[in-house]
Amino acid sequence: MTIKDLEPKELWSNFYSLTRQPRPSKHEEKVRAFLVDWAKKNKIECRVDGIGNVIMSKPATKGMEKVHPVVLQAHMDMVPQARAGKKHDFLKDPIETRIVDDWVYACDTTLGADDGMGVAAIMAIFASKTVKHGPLEALITTDEETGMTGAFGLKKGELHGDYLLNLDSETEGELYVGCAGGLDATMTIPYETEKAPRGMVAYRLCIGGLKGGHSGMEINTGRANANKIMFRHLRWVAECGLRLISVEGGNMRNAIPRDAEAVIAFPKEHEACILKEFEKVAGWVKKELASVEPDFYMKYEKVRMNPTVMTDACTQKIINMMMIVPNGVIRMSKDMEGLVETSLNIAITKTTSSKNFTVKALLRSSVDSAKDALGERLVCLAELCGGKCQLSGAYPGWKPNMESQLLKTMKATYKKLYKKEPAVMAIHAGLECGLLGGKYPDMEMISFGPTLQSPHSPDERCNIPSAKKFYDYLVATLEAIPVKK
Repeated sequence: MTIKDLEPKELWSNFYSLTRQPRPSKHEEKVRAFLVDWAKKNKIECRVDGIGNVIMSKPATKGMEKVHPVVLQAHMDMVPQARAGKKHDFLKDPIETRIVDDWVYACDTTLGADDGMGVAAIMAIFASKTVKHGPLEALITTDEETGMTGAFGLKKGELHGDYLLNLDSETEGELYVGCAGGLDATMTIPYETEKAPRGMVAYRLCIGGLKGGHSGMEINTGRANANKIMFRHLRWVAECGLRLISVEGGNMRNAIPRDAEAVIAFPKEHEACILKEFEKVAGWVKKELASVEPDFYMKYEKVRMNPTVMTDACTQKIINMMMIVPNGVIRMSKDMEGLVETSLNIAITKTTSSKNFTVKALLRSSVDSAKDALGERLVCLAELCGGKCQLSGAYPGWKPNMESQLLKTMKATYKKLYKKEPAVMAIHAGLECGLLGGKYPDMEMISFGPTLQSPHSPDERCNIPSAKKFYDYLVATLEAIPVKK
């Protein structure tokens, strides 16, 4: 059996088609062209706006012309992550899938169900001849994962719906009515190099085997950050003449980093001692993380000595900064039990040819002032280290509207369909609803979706029974949308 054989076939066949289209963030050209061509073949009105969003429209079915118009919204891009050793070109290669029990996985890469399942559902609804609905629009945004570029760039007046259904949540049976806002931080710390002292040896130190995952949804799971673990190892031997040559860890702001590596040098006379200490720290970390990160590893290999190394002062400064910089959950919400209020993901670290050590982070908070204060902490830390921190890409949170007519309709529809109440939640992950709500303040919005686990990592998977419930619920919701008063 392949995913094309799963039910509902109209959903899974579309998702299969999306797995054939390369669509990492910032590289959506092929999937955008695919969607436009698909709409043309299905005689669906479709256009691409100035920023690259795909917008479709479909008239109401007979007898539903007077109900509130609805916008179905999802994003076309995906997070490109592959397991160490997996050869996969996300700009060319299709995503290969496999079915294990009730789950669909990819083969050692991200699956792209975030948010391919949302796009597939939109395609199924727009192609259907049997689903009853009022006036429909679809907004399939570009570059959601690395900056919400499509939502930022959407112009006012492009959409005409009263309600918006965001199909980008990850637990079936939960309706999301609020989300955290976000902020990008880029710390840049200049460093100096010098001729490598005599008697130095060089090693490549690698940290890996970590789960990674979504920096919003899974920031409170205790999963380890490869960048932080790397510098914990380096700090333990920092006073033994250690010098940095290069560092590289993580590759996406919104993914908890799974791998990091550093090329380092130290006096040959300390070689045996330092390697022994690395093993000691790895043992501590493995014991600490045994229940969360069972596949963690630390390994090292001797490499050719570089003619230059980072100065001692700069090496110490960067190691100390990375030990101090906050990471993970900063504060839990006092208003909603179990919800993370504010968090920080130290996502990417890298030394550059211009002799800068860069740290890229994603800050999230449902309280804008807390998010801003956290950003200023990074600004202050960077300045203390002789560098700077640029804050950019801020997007607002989405404030819940518990009196929404759309929420009342969807709660009643879910209870009628499944004989139980849906959970009404806020989410720590960033959703485009915050930005879209700023452009369309009168538009009522709800976010929901099938159950996904470990998005933004090669362990990403989609629960098959939940996908059917999600799609059936979407169909029932469209049929239940009330008439405009």
